[in-house]
Amino acid sequence: MIVAGGLRWILTLLFAVPTVYGLWRTVRAGTGPAVRVDHGLHAVMGALMIAMTWPWGMDLPSTPQVVLFSLGALWFLAAIVFRARDRDTRAAVRAAVPHVVMMGAMAWMVAVMTSSGTMSGGTAMGGGHDMAGMDMSGGTGIAAMTLGGTGPKVIAALLAAVLAAFGLVWLSRALDRAKARDLPSAPASGGPDPTGRRPAGALDPACHAAMALGMAVMFVVLV
Repeated sequence: MIVAGGLRWILTLLFAVPTVYGLWRTVRAGTGPAVRVDHGLHAVMGALMIAMTWPWGMDLPSTPQVVLFSLGALWFLAAIVFRARDRDTRAAVRAAVPHVVMMGAMAWMVAVMTSSGTMSGGTAMGGGHDMAGMDMSGGTGIAAMTLGGTGPKVIAALLAAVLAAFGLVWLSRALDRAKARDLPSAPASGGPDPTGRRPAGALDPACHAAMALGMAVMFVVLV
């Protein structure tokens, strides 16, 4: 839970972007079943990340979340095999790994908070004392809790760095695609489709960037 009101709202708005976009892609006509699952998972992740920034999010059942995001990680891992038919194996790995990491990171975050008794069923939320794995003293005034112990802190810091790197790559890709879409039509040199359909949209990487960067911030405040 984020205590600082300004950061809480910033993260809420940031996570709302991939949530709304994921919902739109999930119900959009013409979207394939596999793509619907992809975006549905991201929409749920965004919604639950929003919940995590608010006090009421701590009351949500934790086990279904851990199971869902563990299955989500396996889903994107399986995508490496099944979607390698449409692209080379290395490209399939590069496309899937960031999503596997994001899903796994989400499952780990929920699990570590649950093991500390801070989510549904926990009794120490208002106790004002430290719990196994978590420090409830919250010295920074940004988050209501921080991770206790060197191991969890190192894992959280590594995940924050990796997610930030993914986010910056996606953001760069989104900016490049947005710029390419504004270039004059030049079909012979790989420009926009002469039918008027623009092949490489910037929304997908932009929304992934918002999710990854927001998650990186969440992990940072836990350290």
